[in-house]
Amino acid sequence: MTERRRFIAAAGGVVAATAAAIVDAPNVIAQPKIQWRMSTAYPPSLDQLHGAALGLAKVVEEASRGRFRIEVFASGQILQAFECFDAASKGTIEAFMAAPVYWFAKEPAIECFGTIPFGMNPEGMTAWYQQGDGLKLWDETYAAFNLVPRQGPAFAPEMAGWFRKKMTTIGDYKGLRVRMGSNLGRKVVTKAGATAVLTTAANIYSALERLKTEFKGKVGILPLPTPVLRDLKKLSGEVVREESEKTPMARKVHASFTKFQALVGPWDHVAEGAYHQLVAG
Repeated sequence: MTERRRFIAAAGGVVAATAAAIVDAPNVIAQPKIQWRMSTAYPPSLDQLHGAALGLAKVVEEASRGRFRIEVFASGQILQAFECFDAASKGTIEAFMAAPVYWFAKEPAIECFGTIPFGMNPEGMTAWYQQGDGLKLWDETYAAFNLVPRQGPAFAPEMAGWFRKKMTTIGDYKGLRVRMGSNLGRKVVTKAGATAVLTTAANIYSALERLKTEFKGKVGILPLPTPVLRDLKKLSGEVVREESEKTPMARKVHASFTKFQALVGPWDHVAEGAYHQLVAG
């Protein structure tokens, strides 16, 4: 491994760069103990995300018979949520786990490795990484930051949001203040007339705790009307094209992503599309 790639980053997650040493247990036993620090961008309350980091650490320690230990820290313990990327890049910590969408300002291409509006589902993303050029391009993108990315917790399509009134047309976004983790998603709702903000995952939890008290018995889960989804999809296409033209790497990654999505899209429609329609009915 080259010196510049000693450190490992997470996108949906992190895998040890020394994975070969973990699998080859006899060789691991003969080597000195390895101690890593991993910071996540999530509070302990988000146990499906922060818990994934804890689960990884447990597997690594067990597989290495205790020779390789990863100490996991939640957001705010040793670093704030959005500080972990730079810390791992500089070598302050050895690993981190966070969503790629947080780092859009460093390189627009990074967002394609998380989730994009009307993009591929987790199965499609995994296929792109393993059977397409996804992982190769991800490595190339993160190499500029002295990081080695690996897949972790998958991100399925997000809910549209929690609104005080029923959304019936695209015009209903005008004047709203919307929190979204995705930079691309924020740009889409901004085009629709909303004001978009990014807050840490910890703040979402507290906000939902207030959805539960102030609006108890008044909250319903409804699908967005098809015309609204069509309008959002159109706006999404415009946003993604605009962002993909910002850097050579973004153009390269977007081209690969788009080509692979076109390849798996028809199968998704035949398989999962038909399945979900049946189950929902």
